[in-house]
Amino acid sequence: MVKKHTLLSASGAHRWLTCTPSARLESEFDENVSEAAAEGTAAHELAEHKLRKALKMRSRKPVSKYESDEMDAYTNGYVEFVTETVKQARLSCPDPLVLIEQRLDFSRYVEGGFGTGDSIVIADGTLHIIDLKYGMGVVVEAEGNPQMMLYALGALEAFDPLYDINEVTMTIYQPRRENVATWSVPKADLYLWAQDVLLPKAVLAFEGGGEYEPGEHCRFCRAEARCRARAEEKLSLAKYEFAMPPILTDEEIGGILGKLDDITSWANDIKAYALDAAINHGKEWPGFKLVEGRSNRRYSDKDAVAGAVSAADCCWWTT
Repeated sequence: MVKKHTLLSASGAHRWLTCTPSARLESEFDENVSEAAAEGTAAHELAEHKLRKALKMRSRKPVSKYESDEMDAYTNGYVEFVTETVKQARLSCPDPLVLIEQRLDFSRYVEGGFGTGDSIVIADGTLHIIDLKYGMGVVVEAEGNPQMMLYALGALEAFDPLYDINEVTMTIYQPRRENVATWSVPKADLYLWAQDVLLPKAVLAFEGGGEYEPGEHCRFCRAEARCRARAEEKLSLAKYEFAMPPILTDEEIGGILGKLDDITSWANDIKAYALDAAINHGKEWPGFKLVEGRSNRRYSDKDAVAGAVSAADCCWWTT
């Protein structure tokens, strides 16, 4: 399944704010929806239904193959957190506005920029942005999180004139990692960031300008397997002569050890991309031949492809 997306998405903001040309580079690649992403979507739909029911709104329960006792428990916890936030907001504001799966437009700062806020609670004094993260992978922090800051700007754009908002509180609710992270920032500071940091970076990213900056943000980039800047960074280790450890200094060994996991991950991304292209698209790679193995599968998930490489369902030889 291929998803359509805005060029400068809120979810990819950490990446395009750091590596500004990556947004245009990514646009050349389709976005394949993994099983983990599909499961996350199912969790969001279930959480939305439960939250609407808890707030006395009409809703029809979604049906999903991913629903489980675990998902049921985690989404219950999310609903409890949001409803408690609403309860606290009512202590200072008798009629807080609660928005669920709300489209937020931050195009004042980012060309074509919009996103969807999972839960937004607006009351006099404070704007609450709550984002459900169902993934088990990376622990997501709230402090300085650009996705959340973009959502906050979108909410302020629509509702700041209606409420006396002084502070924005942003919460990441990530139950499968037991992570509930909250960060508050004065509204004035958020606007300052938007003008001084976000706006110029967004203009550069939309134009495809700036320099490539490989880093940990590459792991979610659709171009990661074919990005030349990332390849050059990983291959820079070739400056070391990999002789026996006694020949290398302790500092050199430490530097190598710190990069090996990332290099292995990058190498697996290259293998997964090449194998998927060969199996599913008939791509022929110079110097390599695809040999029939135990099965003939199609993969839309690069993790599944990497797993197939490890399981040796197919193999390569040099011609």
